[in-house]
Amino acid sequence: MSPVTLLIVGAGGRGAGYATFAKAHPEQARVVGVAEPREFYRSHLAAEHPIPPAHQFTDWRTAAAQPRFADAVLICTQDAMHVEPAVAFAKLGYHILLEKPMAPDAAGCRTIVSAVKKAGVLFAVCHVMRYTGYTRKLRQLLDSGVIGDLVSLQHLEPVGYWHQAHSFVRGNWRNEKESSPMLLAKSCHDLDWILHIMGKPCEDVSSFGSLHHFRADQKPAGAAARCLDCAVEPTCPYSAKRIYMGRLAKGHLAWPVNVLTPNPTEDSLMEALRQGPYGRCVYACDNDVVDHQVVNFKFQGGRSGVFTMTAFTKSGHRKTRLFGTRGELSGDGDKILIYDFLTDQTTEVDTVAADSSILGGHGGGDYGLMKAFISAVAAKDQSQILSGPDESLESHLMVFASEKARRENRVVSVQSV
Repeated sequence: MSPVTLLIVGAGGRGAGYATFAKAHPEQARVVGVAEPREFYRSHLAAEHPIPPAHQFTDWRTAAAQPRFADAVLICTQDAMHVEPAVAFAKLGYHILLEKPMAPDAAGCRTIVSAVKKAGVLFAVCHVMRYTGYTRKLRQLLDSGVIGDLVSLQHLEPVGYWHQAHSFVRGNWRNEKESSPMLLAKSCHDLDWILHIMGKPCEDVSSFGSLHHFRADQKPAGAAARCLDCAVEPTCPYSAKRIYMGRLAKGHLAWPVNVLTPNPTEDSLMEALRQGPYGRCVYACDNDVVDHQVVNFKFQGGRSGVFTMTAFTKSGHRKTRLFGTRGELSGDGDKILIYDFLTDQTTEVDTVAADSSILGGHGGGDYGLMKAFISAVAAKDQSQILSGPDESLESHLMVFASEKARRENRVVSVQSV
């Protein structure tokens, strides 16, 4: 069987990362095109695979103006740049792997779902948490009845203080008008995962949260507009100099350091901190997304859940507790603890799979997603995809309802958005 051919639209961290599947499994997949406006990232991906000059584009529209030359397209552009390419490539007959979130609003998500269904193409959203070994094992345990009937859930996403500062205060996802609300940009993974684990439709939500800390009125006395000019910097936990130069000193050249400059050196990184957005004081940015949020869910059949997203943690694994009629499960993305009410005993299940590659990201979910998508395209079988159009639309509607509930301070029906 010939390998599945891929066009990469957006050759940043996610696009280039998913493309590595083709290098690891050339018998299964081959990258034959790239559309990326930034010369370094476009040329780097083209050299890695390699891609003929005729299939290297600075704009996805130019690629979409050509007759279809690949089996599938991986759309890994910024959040607000998904709808147009998804619709255009669906019309051309490309099977589509779309980076999350689908779109910044419900209308955009529904437009994409309508387009892929009308075109009859295979479609997957990069909800990688569904594809981890940890998640698969957790679902198996729940389905086996090990804790009886699942009644409620607690789920924590510890974003991490420095990750919040990098991505959601200084970075690309800091401002809702330029990207999307925090719950969509960072946590649609989690709401999708919660829906997947609970196994029942979500009916109603309420939510509370705000931008509590990363504001001008929290700026320490004497702080400067940029960290390199700041007398307060040595005592600031959000110091850009400490976050980025500290990682460089340890030989860490990958994310988040390579977001500032594609070839991190001490000189290039210092220049980025002097001139670029990542050197700004966290109290002097144009950010407006929340830094903490809680969402309460009511699921069909009376099940309940609560989700907490917060910046003010050590960055680490998501943590979940599941409460059933015969026992309790708790997990951290690696290990699952099962407490049995009848025996009063706790059993530990270790699901960790060590892999430091880009496709080992998200607990192996990146690899699991690509494997499922490539297999689905090769077999023309949508059932191999866990995060298809209907499932992804449902979880996105949970996000939009939650954000509406937070803004309007009321309970919102998921189906009303």
